[in-house]
Amino acid sequence: MYRDNTLIPTEAIRLAALGYLASAPARYADVAGQVRHFVSRITGPSLDVLGTSIELLRFEGLVDAVDSESGMADNALLRITEKGKVELDSLLRSNVRTPIDGVGKLILALKIRYLHLLTEDGQQEQIDLLIGMSQTELARLDDLATGYDGEPGHLVEWLNHDRAHVRERIDWLQALKARV
Repeated sequence: MYRDNTLIPTEAIRLAALGYLASAPARYADVAGQVRHFVSRITGPSLDVLGTSIELLRFEGLVDAVDSESGMADNALLRITEKGKVELDSLLRSNVRTPIDGVGKLILALKIRYLHLLTEDGQQEQIDLLIGMSQTELARLDDLATGYDGEPGHLVEWLNHDRAHVRERIDWLQALKARV
């Protein structure tokens, strides 16, 4: 993690794999395919992000093979370990950096995807964190738009578009918080 408790790209991949396995055991190839599919649809194909090996999760004791005799050979059936559940909880509780870039969008999507794995209090805390992060992003965009208001061109129009999107995200998160 970065010093501000936000995830680095490889930790986003860990979150994707551990979150997927938290629901039920899955074959190694299925976990790899699911992570690759989800990540590439959010960020686009990226070797920097997809380079993390699921084998490393096993080596660190975060996942293991259901049939311990087969190890990771022959497309082993994997499950998350207790240590993996603790790691997943930590990853889900991390901060999200603003502005939301490709990796930030991935982390935000993963947090929403696996939010239900936290306790109700944990879900509420994470939603509050995401609302606060979005409000910070909106304040930054408001300040930028104010600084260029009246300038020729289309920058302020574009910023207004972004600001509306962030306001919609805040409204959606507030509605989600009311449902959790």
